[in-house]
Amino acid sequence: MGARHNAIMKTKFPFAALYVAGMLLICGLLAWGRPFPLVGLFVVSGLAVGSLYALGGVGLVVLYRTTGVLNFAIGAFGAAGVMTAWQLVQWGWLEPLAWGVALLLATALSLGYGRWIAPLLARRDAVVKAIATLGFALVVLGVTSFLWEDEVRSFTLPTDQMAIRVWGLRVTVTRLIAFSATLLVVIGIWVYLERTRTGLQMRALANEREVSALLGVPILKVETIAWGIAGLIAGFTGLMFGDLIRLEPSIITFMVIPSIAAAICGRLDSLVMVLIGGLSIGVLESLLTLSPELKSVRNVAPFVVAIAVLLMLQQGKRMLFERDE
Repeated sequence: MGARHNAIMKTKFPFAALYVAGMLLICGLLAWGRPFPLVGLFVVSGLAVGSLYALGGVGLVVLYRTTGVLNFAIGAFGAAGVMTAWQLVQWGWLEPLAWGVALLLATALSLGYGRWIAPLLARRDAVVKAIATLGFALVVLGVTSFLWEDEVRSFTLPTDQMAIRVWGLRVTVTRLIAFSATLLVVIGIWVYLERTRTGLQMRALANEREVSALLGVPILKVETIAWGIAGLIAGFTGLMFGDLIRLEPSIITFMVIPSIAAAICGRLDSLVMVLIGGLSIGVLESLLTLSPELKSVRNVAPFVVAIAVLLMLQQGKRMLFERDE
């Protein structure tokens, strides 16, 4: 374990520097020769969406480090939550109550899977666990699509009407909330993992699961907390995606893909690199829209980033983020 940890630490900072430099170069080339107000508008939009990619990635990393499950269902949980919130608002509920129900529903779906389905797969291979979450995501998506047929809907937050000026650019409060919430969650989870007893137990499970069990770490309790955190994050990102992107269950469900790419940038371990990865992917997607030749491939940008990162990290070796069973 020590040799593996040293190998990760030895390549962490050079990789981070190389990744950031590469992304800055690519984004600079995409923005070259275009007026600042236009580029700034797309960068701000990309940062807002990218912060949600990063936030989803943080939820993935926390859960993976604790349980060994790469959860493809977080997008479906968020989609179910935001669609429920939209429906409640249509029925005349107060918006804050509807948002609260969305968060509770996403958290309940995550906890339900984590308590009753995930334990049945505890001793299965990591790939089997991941595919199981994908199957559950499709079930949730199917139910959501059945309840809300495909039609044009809009989900707006009151903060869409409020804005501030940053370097002459109009930035809505909704985008600021998305960005600020992501930073706060990253800092909060880092402090939680480093400074609390439960956080220590989560890190222990990530490093030496069998030994932790023998030492009396309450695995069920710790894993339940991780599933709850992941569900709460999924609910929040679902609300933000519904406002900033589009209120469409299938689109929100598969927003998990950029989040997975962001998590891969952090090796399913580093919260800081997950944040950087998510933000950079969001900005890259947004700036690709400026190019008439490349805007049609903007949706594949997360795949390209994820593949490039994996190639840089692995180079034919054992996966650095593979867990010891």
